[in-house]
Amino acid sequence: MSEGPIFERAAALFASLQEAICAGLEELDGVGRFTSDPWERQGGGGGLSRVLAGGRVFEKAGVNWSKVEGELPAEFAAQIPGGGTAFSATGVSLVLHPGSPMVPTVHANFRFLAKGERAWFGGGSDLTPYYLFREDAAHFHRTWQDACAGHPGVADHGKFKAWCDDYFMLPHRGERRGVGGIFFDYLDGAGVEGGLDAVLAFVAGAGRAFLPAYRPIAARRSGEPYGERERQWQLVRRGRYVEFNLVYDRGTVFGLKTGGRIESVLMSLPPLCRWDYDPGDPPRGSREAELVHVLRNPVDWLGSDAGVE
Repeated sequence: MSEGPIFERAAALFASLQEAICAGLEELDGVGRFTSDPWERQGGGGGLSRVLAGGRVFEKAGVNWSKVEGELPAEFAAQIPGGGTAFSATGVSLVLHPGSPMVPTVHANFRFLAKGERAWFGGGSDLTPYYLFREDAAHFHRTWQDACAGHPGVADHGKFKAWCDDYFMLPHRGERRGVGGIFFDYLDGAGVEGGLDAVLAFVAGAGRAFLPAYRPIAARRSGEPYGERERQWQLVRRGRYVEFNLVYDRGTVFGLKTGGRIESVLMSLPPLCRWDYDPGDPPRGSREAELVHVLRNPVDWLGSDAGVE
């Protein structure tokens, strides 16, 4: 990835990540297969949406790749770095909704945007369990720490972990949507040896770290027993996921404001969820209460307070 315009190299990287991640998830699921839905964007570019539904592990899994360009509405353009209204963007994004409430939902996104004189990378990944397995959260965070460690000057795991905790926050609920991971944005290579090429190398490594971060967790939890109570709790928590994605998520807002293909923009939503009126907190001492406590009080999953030996 050392030759050619960085936008084209980033687009090729994200396309290859989509292919590799879909193959790895099909292997994990064992039954479901991804459909392929290519699309074109009015105004320039297009993408490929891939969705797996009704699998052994995944109730709905979406992995989207896009490479688009065009003009932003003036009001929205003013909120984004760089001059003018012309933009180009490419990225890969995924959300996986397992059928079992013992298997966590997971999100990952890696993107590159250019507007006027500015260009930058953003992205990250976060884990949203319905029932807390502390060793799983620790594994997830340890994998992202390792992915950052090889790119000093570009990636700061401590900063990206805190950024993730702050970003995936539902202020109206007073809780995070999950146990975090990493989040970063506006990485433009300024002050970094190698500039944007160095950032691209980090993003490539982070993209390759997704399957090792998530697949072992899903594999070991997919056989855990559960009943109707656990399923209903999962549907309630999925409602919180929907609230975040429709109200706060930058990718959703960007897609809607730029005339993105609506099926791809809303691919992250689960097939089923629920909102109960004033359900209150779960009973003290329950596994549900343990999860809610962690969502309200972020944990250093690599430190002594993680509760993992």
